[in-house]
Amino acid sequence: MLAKRALRERIWSQLQAVAIPDSRFHMRFAEFIPDFIGSDVATQRCLDDARFSGARHVFVTPDNSLVGLRQFLIENDVSVVVSTHGMARGFFWIKPGSVPRSEARFAAWLDGLEYFGQPVTLEALSAMGRFDAIVTGASAVTTHGVRFGRGHGFLDLEWLLFAELGIVDDTTPIWTLVHDVQVVEEGLFPSERDVVLDAIATPTRTLEIARETPRPSRIDWRRLDQSRIDAMPPLREWQRALGLA
Repeated sequence: MLAKRALRERIWSQLQAVAIPDSRFHMRFAEFIPDFIGSDVATQRCLDDARFSGARHVFVTPDNSLVGLRQFLIENDVSVVVSTHGMARGFFWIKPGSVPRSEARFAAWLDGLEYFGQPVTLEALSAMGRFDAIVTGASAVTTHGVRFGRGHGFLDLEWLLFAELGIVDDTTPIWTLVHDVQVVEEGLFPSERDVVLDAIATPTRTLEIARETPRPSRIDWRRLDQSRIDAMPPLREWQRALGLA
């Protein structure tokens, strides 16, 4: 934990030179994952990947660095599911063809997402079927595919929910889009709870990850206190569905 915290703080210091300030959080990287100079190039690297080119149903995290990707998917009538910050309001779905092309950029921002998107329950997500791909931002990522967010583990929880619903598995490709300064060369290896990535796209390169361990597939409810569950409606919904509340 201390090693991850130190890495985040080091990366946040380097991000000052390349990050794009947020309208709400400015450069307070502990509160959001920023967009960065060259994110359009990193986005194109992801879009050019053969594993991504045919994706029609995609989960994308709400990070600022993924606005361009979300815009492209919306413009190309891809089904897009986006989580709200901290899962505080669950998940929103942009139905293919529901956004006028002139409004795609606005819909790709979180305020626009809540205007054009539809809130969806876990039951509705399950009915939509498997995700073809997942794309996430990151505070930092190692060359072994271990992702660091803001320290709250939201992607890990989202993944576990999706895995228990049967809409992702070990074959579901996961990308992250980051600046080169966010790529960590240190040999930090994944724990059994880490959702290891498949590829890292930066403005200068694409790094392929040779995953050697399976991703986690079950929520350990013992690790979650009830106040945290109650703060995330999808977790609360699933807890009740399983008869655990």
